[in-house]
Amino acid sequence: MSQSQFLHRQILYLRPDPARVVVRPFRPATEPRDFNATDKTRANHIVDRVLRLDSESAAQQLSDVLDNFNGRHRNLLEIFEFRAQEMEEVFKPHAELNQTQRRLIGAYFLNEYSFEASALFNPSIVRHPDQSGAPANGCRFILSLRAVGEGHISSLTFRSGTIDADGNVAIDPTARLASVPKVQNKTFGPNGASVDVIFRPDEELSERVIFPVTDAQSNGIEDARFVEFNDGPRKTFYATYTAYSGRAIRSELLETADFGSFRLTPLGGSAANNKGMALFPRKIDGRYAMIGRQDNENLYLIYSDDLYTWNGGQCILQPEHPWEFVQIGNCGSPIELDDGWLLLTHGVGPVRKYSIGAVLLDKKDPSKVLARSREPLVRPEPTEREGYVPNVVYTCGAMRHGDQIILPYAISDTFSNFATIKIAALMRAITS
Repeated sequence: MSQSQFLHRQILYLRPDPARVVVRPFRPATEPRDFNATDKTRANHIVDRVLRLDSESAAQQLSDVLDNFNGRHRNLLEIFEFRAQEMEEVFKPHAELNQTQRRLIGAYFLNEYSFEASALFNPSIVRHPDQSGAPANGCRFILSLRAVGEGHISSLTFRSGTIDADGNVAIDPTARLASVPKVQNKTFGPNGASVDVIFRPDEELSERVIFPVTDAQSNGIEDARFVEFNDGPRKTFYATYTAYSGRAIRSELLETADFGSFRLTPLGGSAANNKGMALFPRKIDGRYAMIGRQDNENLYLIYSDDLYTWNGGQCILQPEHPWEFVQIGNCGSPIELDDGWLLLTHGVGPVRKYSIGAVLLDKKDPSKVLARSREPLVRPEPTEREGYVPNVVYTCGAMRHGDQIILPYAISDTFSNFATIKIAALMRAITS
């Protein structure tokens, strides 16, 4: 069955916008925590220069900074104050600072970062926890995206939108401003640092950017695979993602109930030292279950009793068709259908061309493969081959709505689009 018989591509291109910026700490040579009272570093020199300004000049400089950057960020004075608090170690060798000096020094130790200047890709979709205002027989959704800026640093950003009864997708306007959350709590466990972060309630969903906050994430929070997890009356949204330090990777877990506050926790166990883990949306026989890739080639079914420790696994899928001979991986959490678990996969073929396929797993025993697509469901079209990484279509998670699958997907690791797939036609395509 050809793609045109069951796949409907929409034209909702989500492209990176270099005008959207956040402010990030600027560290001129050495981390502030490394300074001591006798250490004359670039940071101390900057503080000395600010302190040599008379009170009128300092006030004028601060006013100029506010005039220049107001309208690009919320609550700039509060941001300057917070950065000054982080720089207390630098202030120790100096005289007591007044409020204007503290705020001005805080501004000198910040820089703007265009977090999605290079790419906005690898999307994942879930139902919005607030369905008020949804179209009749439709729903509201939240879309997560991987944003990449200078230095190829990845962060997590969001959009919202609606799906109508016919499966037509609309994206809400994107906020002009952007902001990073405050770290509420940081704890250290056997697998590393766990962090709680929170956004202000007046910040729109599309303003919110989760930027790396631990050493293990310092070069990126990559490819979040969101899933709405149902465990009795409690509903939680989880996302597995890859934390990249610039030297090593590991899998971590994000959890939220409202997309305003989040907990980011490193996962433990042998299976967590790999990319691309995706959580089933409910327990199976009383245990948590994941699909993951452990050997850069095949897909495994993994179980856990506590959600945070993942060991072992059973290989259930290996490359079988030419479009996936190099490797296969999952494209998000399995979707529960009447016929079984629908698992979207990606396959890598000749010239490292990435395509999206599908597998049907047994509902009671997901280690059993019931059906599998012989040809890709989605492959790069001639108009979708060019970008940062050519010849790639990729998704981190689709969603069922009625009789359709809503599939957001990335194009050449640069921008994102949507497609809808009729479930009945899809089942015929992978079982015929």
